[in-house]
Amino acid sequence: MSTRVVTFGEIMLRLKNIGSERLLQSPMLEATFGGGEANVAVSLANYGMDASFVTLLPDNDITAACIRELRGFGVDTKNIVFKPGRIGIYYLESGAVQRPSKVIYDRAYSSIAMGETGDVDWDKCFAGATWFHITGITPAISQGSCNLALEAVKAAKRLGLTVSMDLNYRKNLWKYGKAASEVMPLLTKYTDVIVANEEDVQKALGISAESAKGAEEGKLDTALYESLCKQVMQAYPNVKKIAITLRESVNANHNDWSACMYNGSEFLLSRKYKITHIVDRVGGGDSFSGGLIYGLNTYDTDRDALEFAVAASCLKHTIPGDYNRMTAKEVESLMRGSGSGRVQR
Repeated sequence: MSTRVVTFGEIMLRLKNIGSERLLQSPMLEATFGGGEANVAVSLANYGMDASFVTLLPDNDITAACIRELRGFGVDTKNIVFKPGRIGIYYLESGAVQRPSKVIYDRAYSSIAMGETGDVDWDKCFAGATWFHITGITPAISQGSCNLALEAVKAAKRLGLTVSMDLNYRKNLWKYGKAASEVMPLLTKYTDVIVANEEDVQKALGISAESAKGAEEGKLDTALYESLCKQVMQAYPNVKKIAITLRESVNANHNDWSACMYNGSEFLLSRKYKITHIVDRVGGGDSFSGGLIYGLNTYDTDRDALEFAVAASCLKHTIPGDYNRMTAKEVESLMRGSGSGRVQR
């Protein structure tokens, strides 16, 4: 049976500063769309996979433009639910060198934030699907979206889908009275594949390792991540694989990028990419998730799946906007060793 992937979460209007200016230094902003699970769906569609994105949006012209863009990538949008409210917005000030990037959320009272259990017909959404992906951003938005997220993973498991989840801890979102550590373990119990970084595991699941100390200094002790992965799988025996992204941040423009994965028997560490001139790192984690889902459904080994995911995410850092606009062939070219950046004629 061919792979059909469904993702569920909030897509937002993204308003970004011009170039490396401060926010509203010029009286204009770049307007695009983006959001964790939508970004994953776009990546998968670009790789030629059958990808469907589910969300709740208001019925207006901004939503129409958003859906038109998603369809342009080949993403199935027919199960998007129209509900009163608004489309969420996030403002991005892209940093440079020692000045970090900043995100300001404006997503209160969005349609998905006001969503309720029963708003989505999951049996219909999952018809013919084999894989479901969600992130920790969705249950962080509101109690309603949290309830929808839990309803979704339960339905996915009931219908026999593989469930992947990027823990994606966002401290600026958990404002409705629940802590991530209360909610995320409930979702993790229905999850087969976890994607995370070291902070996600600590803040969302309460499992920590000393390795988190090196991230700010540009150094990571990868040996400690094997212990972290094993702790997660001991706490959640339903989890079959956990992948942890390893970002070593030298400054806003220069990151070293790699990842590791544990599948219950083998601990894998990927190739490391030195990304010295970052164009846009937002969506980097989502492009990793999309690459990993593609890899696990395409290649014979977890090693190749991991290497594809890391290469895909490396390339996303070269593209403005939330979406990774690379093909599988282009990712494989880097994965197999062609990273010189020479002009292809």
